[in-house]
Amino acid sequence: MAIAGLRHGASLWCPQFVSREFTLHSLHRSVGAFFPRQKRFVTSAAYANQNKEFVIVGGGNAAGYAARAFVQNGVADGKLCIVCKEKVVPYERPALTKAYLFPLDKSPARLPGFHTCVGTGGERQTAEWYNEKGIEVLHGVSVTGLDVNSRTLTISSGDCLKYGNLIIATGCTAARLPESIGGDLLGVHYIRDVADADSLIASLQRSKKVVVIGGGYIGMEVSAAITSWGLDTTIVFPEAHLMPRLFTPSIARKYEELYEENGVKFLKGVSVNKLASGDDGRVAAVELSDGTVLDADTVVVGIGAKPVINPFVDAGLEMVGGGIVVDGQFRTSIPGIWAIGDVAAFPLKIYGRTTRVEHVDHARKSAQHCVDALLQIHTDPYDYLPFFYSRVFEYPGSPRKIWWQFYGDNVGETIEVGDFNLKYAAFWIDSGKLKGVYLESGTPEEFALLPEVARKQPYINKKDLQSALSVQAALKVAQASLEGKPIEAV
Repeated sequence: MAIAGLRHGASLWCPQFVSREFTLHSLHRSVGAFFPRQKRFVTSAAYANQNKEFVIVGGGNAAGYAARAFVQNGVADGKLCIVCKEKVVPYERPALTKAYLFPLDKSPARLPGFHTCVGTGGERQTAEWYNEKGIEVLHGVSVTGLDVNSRTLTISSGDCLKYGNLIIATGCTAARLPESIGGDLLGVHYIRDVADADSLIASLQRSKKVVVIGGGYIGMEVSAAITSWGLDTTIVFPEAHLMPRLFTPSIARKYEELYEENGVKFLKGVSVNKLASGDDGRVAAVELSDGTVLDADTVVVGIGAKPVINPFVDAGLEMVGGGIVVDGQFRTSIPGIWAIGDVAAFPLKIYGRTTRVEHVDHARKSAQHCVDALLQIHTDPYDYLPFFYSRVFEYPGSPRKIWWQFYGDNVGETIEVGDFNLKYAAFWIDSGKLKGVYLESGTPEEFALLPEVARKQPYINKKDLQSALSVQAALKVAQASLEGKPIEAV
């Protein structure tokens, strides 16, 4: 998870481009005219792709959900091409740091079980699904260049692709430790795709001591999954506590205690000086800034991510804060080019600022919104409410499963309520308004209240929240605030 605020970006308005056969009516008409009974592609010897009207670059969550949106609108067949660096079609990436890492005797997740769009209860889009829908998927290649004048892409194979409308959904790549300090040693792992996760699993099968570098999303989720292997595990990070971008020190401490109960050790406030190798060339130790040396035969690095925008930097797209500037419809500064998911620097309407959000929820929603805008299904600007969540310790036999959600903005004063062993909540209040809300171990009904109060940002009585004797009572206070009614906390 990451959310980067960009408060001083340039104008986000981009002129709308309407291409040949662009309106939904004409797109439906063209599909009916040229593909009445069978799935087939329009061929051309000049370019490597057969489907040219819509091209999606990227094979992650955003690409999978965008493909579904095109299919839902009846315009994918023979018109949509996806350029996918991986050898598999898009899947729900959050599984890679959770259930995918469980050992074989603890029911690990495996493909094709978590292809998009099962993460939101949708259809499982396997390779067969893409073929049946007439969607062309180019595997094992990445984009290396973009020519906006000819509307062509150069790919790593040396071939060229043609596009009518281009959607950039390249996501992020893992931030890496420098090679000079051992960041590329055997046994050092970064997780962004299935191949990365498979490589880590192979290491865990022979491992005795694991060091996880980073106290954010990746660090928390991977270390929780590794506890299912019963391995000696230590988390190392330079900050004072876990998840510093979101958690308060007291919330973080509660999770740290839970991890410690599951055998995970912490070294906080230190950075990595060097990863040392053994005689076999594999990582053998982690040397820290305070002089501590940790034995380790497996290291997992989760120190952030970088948007994959290099192929597009020289094309003239407006950039800010490491992302591609888009408007509320995900149009970039160049007609016919759109950007979604992690790479999009978009207007966060609810808070009046420009931001990038590296999270699966935004990837899914931005994909749907972009395609609907491209096909002129709507003209409403994207109105995203920041949402982050995690589910860990869900392997069979785990003493306690953890599931928390956060909605809104973590600004202002924080009021925390509850017993972490049962249920815990936190409320962020700024200028008297409820700006953000977090809940651990809630019921479906309780979780459903969070986005409602976070979006409406009602004025709330802090004394009522502070005197609440339980999370349930505090949530009643929050719910009553939606109607402007005071409530006596019980």
